[in-house]
Amino acid sequence: MRDLVDALRSHLDAAMSELGLAREDWEGLLAGSTDSAFADVAMPCHSLARVLRKAPVAIADDVVDLLGSSTAGLCSVSSVNGFLNFTADEEWLAMRMEESLADERLRVAAEESRVIVIDYSSPNVAKHMHVGHLRSTVIGDALNRMLSFKGHSVVAENHVGDWGTPFGMLIEHLIDIGVDTPAEEIDLGTFYSDARAKFDSDSAFADRSRKRVVRMQANEPETIAHWQMLVDRSLLHFNDVYQMMGVLLTDDDLAGESKYEAALPGIVEKLGEVGLLEESEGAKVVYPEGWTNREGEPLPLIIQKADGGFNYATSDLACIIDRIENVGSRDFLYVVGAEQAQHFAMVFQVARSAGFMDEAVNAIHVPFGLVMGTDGKKLASRTGGAVRLKDLLVEAVERADAIIAEKNPSLPADERAEVAHMLGIGAVKYSDLSTDRTNNYTFDWEKMLSFEGNTAPYLQYAHARICSIFAKAEIERDSIRDASISLDHEREAALARALIAFPEALDSACAIHSPHKLATQLHATAQAFASFYESCPVLTSEGQTKQSRLALCDLTARTLETGLSLLGIAAPLRM
Repeated sequence: MRDLVDALRSHLDAAMSELGLAREDWEGLLAGSTDSAFADVAMPCHSLARVLRKAPVAIADDVVDLLGSSTAGLCSVSSVNGFLNFTADEEWLAMRMEESLADERLRVAAEESRVIVIDYSSPNVAKHMHVGHLRSTVIGDALNRMLSFKGHSVVAENHVGDWGTPFGMLIEHLIDIGVDTPAEEIDLGTFYSDARAKFDSDSAFADRSRKRVVRMQANEPETIAHWQMLVDRSLLHFNDVYQMMGVLLTDDDLAGESKYEAALPGIVEKLGEVGLLEESEGAKVVYPEGWTNREGEPLPLIIQKADGGFNYATSDLACIIDRIENVGSRDFLYVVGAEQAQHFAMVFQVARSAGFMDEAVNAIHVPFGLVMGTDGKKLASRTGGAVRLKDLLVEAVERADAIIAEKNPSLPADERAEVAHMLGIGAVKYSDLSTDRTNNYTFDWEKMLSFEGNTAPYLQYAHARICSIFAKAEIERDSIRDASISLDHEREAALARALIAFPEALDSACAIHSPHKLATQLHATAQAFASFYESCPVLTSEGQTKQSRLALCDLTARTLETGLSLLGIAAPLRM
């Protein structure tokens, strides 16, 4: 409870000074455990024992005595086993709730704006998006929304794979099937695999493909026109998936490998000028200090292959220069799988060694784990291949529709379809975002679509339930936003304690680029509301109590709606 921690500092200054402690001796301990079973804030005194040469229990008792009644109206203070326990006063909590009620941002402070580039999604041209693109797209989109809400200027970059040697065979295959084939009639499900099969089995086709690469790199107009057709066809598919998912990416956010192609020779030249470039078996490489292979030999970062082609590292270095010089950013987030950790660490090190970016630039790899099936293996289709993302999303909506039809058969068909979309897509996203991104997670239809537990349907239903309270009573929600709030019942106070944590949870999620921090707080809020609603009658209560409880309901609904929207998930008005 950051608000309480902030308020306590001034009260503790005098008491700690009496003990001979400077603020730097104890301030770091105050953050302590803000999820204590005993109090809102539990401050351990054990490390102070070495400074004061007293037992932690005695130190905590002394501080309680020195504080006396100074924290009255803010919190109660107790000493338990060497911990200072601070429990927020209900009146103080109520005032914070009234502040949130009147604030459209729910007391979330905007930060000093920075230009932040988020590199995410990154599918490949001429291929279907598959489940391997799910986490990057969902996590990146949530970070985009959260950081934008905090006041930053977010530049989304979709670094699609739209250049390189495979395009020689793809263009030749396009020519074989007919360049007049309408883009929408090109089947991405088989296009790449068919081209690869021909490349591997037909030497003449392979030779044509290699020559086509040279023509593409020379920007031959006819070849570029064929390449553009493949890109356009792929964008139809990408945008179809993005629209269904409700993510923020558009064509304006495309920053594919082709964007940096012209800059790649210059990267090689610059690395040579600063003395970092070496040759290894005909390739041009950089050996970042400290990196070795399994045999203990220096590990190279390949910049230009022996055949003259460029590597991913070269493109990533060009990205860095572009983002600094042209985008004007000093903060880059790369939402890419954990298996690329070594690649990015080496690229960042080379970029700093070459002077492409200095220590003021924050280039951060935001890794994530795999999507696993219920069999404990990497999620795959029945045939063992990659699960197409569009197919997965369609199935999610269909499953959600069946659930809604059973739970609320009277819901009109058009509204049911809309709610089913919110529920199905929300379930897929939340199952991902509620998991610590560094871990693998299991894709389990039954669990993610459940109305119980830490799921999107549970949170969405809590929001819809609150909306139904106001609809039933025909009360406009904004009519109670100047109400006085009282927390006389323990369940009211528990709900307030969950609600007050929303800004802190969002800040934590942004600071460590982990949306699950926000998801965890939203689930705790929904749980606290369920307990409150069960114990504290709303519409049948009277007078100020009724107004206060309606205000808590509204504040809960707004917190859930805002939090879910920051995760890219819709909150239905009814279900």
